[in-house]
Amino acid sequence: MGATVAAVNCDATHSFSKGQQQSIRLIAGLGVEGDAHSGITVQHRSRVARNPDQPNLRQVHLIHGELHDELNAAGFDVVPGGMGENILTRGLDLLGLPTGTRLKIGPDAVIEITGLRNPCAQLDGYRPGLMKAVLDRDAEGKLIRKAGIMAIVVNGGDVQVGDPITVELPATPHSPLEPV
Repeated sequence: MGATVAAVNCDATHSFSKGQQQSIRLIAGLGVEGDAHSGITVQHRSRVARNPDQPNLRQVHLIHGELHDELNAAGFDVVPGGMGENILTRGLDLLGLPTGTRLKIGPDAVIEITGLRNPCAQLDGYRPGLMKAVLDRDAEGKLIRKAGIMAIVVNGGDVQVGDPITVELPATPHSPLEPV
């Protein structure tokens, strides 16, 4: 079985969690239609406070469903959209993809991965101890951020549960994901 969309979520307010939807519409250059984080320039409140004119590299937030499985097995009771993701995937190692990877989702939508989501303390407001649970260290002691990836919308389209996801890697050499 290939990579698929497991859930889609959107919220017009700057709430931490996003409500599950039947489908969401991605709009090129903006993000998820009706979502508080949609826009040409950055929409995340902490980033707006630092520089409201910076480009929005965080138009779409994706989390791999396997992370939810891991967190739920550890007792966190995480639901789709609970960690603020717009798209929950299955069967795709999101964290292993390089910067600039394009994902075709469903018949029309194409997004380009810009980097990692940098976990914030709001995770602990959702579920106590969750921030620590989405951070890890590799064998060399380097920090691993597991709270998902961020992307921009290259080509718009509707996205719904069950849609296939196709991966198009960028030209080599590949750059690993960094927080955006």
